[in-house]
Amino acid sequence: MHSFRNIAVFAGIVLLALSSCRTISSLVHDDQVVARVGRACLYKSELDKVIPPASSPPDSMALALQYINAWASDVVFTDVAESQLSKSDKDVSRELEEYRRSLLKYKYEQKYVNERLDTAVTETEISEYYQMHKDQFVLENPIVKVRYLRISADSPNAGLIKKKMASTVVDDLVEADSLAYYSAEVYTDYGGRWIDIAQLAKNFGMDHTVMMSRASRSMVEVKDASGKLNVAYIEDYIAAGEAAPQDYCTEHIKDMIISIRKHDLVNDLERDLLEDAREKGKFEIL
Repeated sequence: MHSFRNIAVFAGIVLLALSSCRTISSLVHDDQVVARVGRACLYKSELDKVIPPASSPPDSMALALQYINAWASDVVFTDVAESQLSKSDKDVSRELEEYRRSLLKYKYEQKYVNERLDTAVTETEISEYYQMHKDQFVLENPIVKVRYLRISADSPNAGLIKKKMASTVVDDLVEADSLAYYSAEVYTDYGGRWIDIAQLAKNFGMDHTVMMSRASRSMVEVKDASGKLNVAYIEDYIAAGEAAPQDYCTEHIKDMIISIRKHDLVNDLERDLLEDAREKGKFEIL
């Protein structure tokens, strides 16, 4: 009698284990199953999390299929690995513990640095860094100070704007800007900043070497297929291979200085923690 009862209980457990994901979901998840690999199930609620609410039906379907396939691939891959790897190969407890320690260390470092990092960088610090590392700021492409105009080729103001934008007189530049405001599609001096010449060449739809071959007395002028005139007056030019000016490198130098500060903070933290552990007898070399 006891034997029969045990068999019945065992049979019930097996039947429950082999029941479909959809049945399990109705009992446990109360959620719709959208995909199954063996006994592993993917539920609609999980899928909904990766599909933006505003997605169109075709986009939603594409995202859903992409996620389902990725999920299924991961499950199948894991199942094969489970069946093919030895017990020792499947023991990843050491790797998980190392990853856990590494992740905790990283998170604390981030918290420590965020609470202490000084992100203010003075002009003096920028200048000193630039002078000490000038050889690191060699230009790969030429840079230019430039005024750029895009205007209809038949505009009655095109000739006057071109003339004024090439002037060194402030009043002429103001007039060029004023005329361009009403007549041109684009007019800019890029805020008087140095820019990579490749950035300027994009306006002309050509490589910067080809663009510069069209230059005449610091003026580049190209009419495109739409009847628009692209004009650039190159006010200043520094060739590739030369040192970039400090003002062109300012943002990069700020980033470098802040990065060094971060590195120093982390190094100091590691040193201080190790020293504290030694003083408290927590760390000793046996």
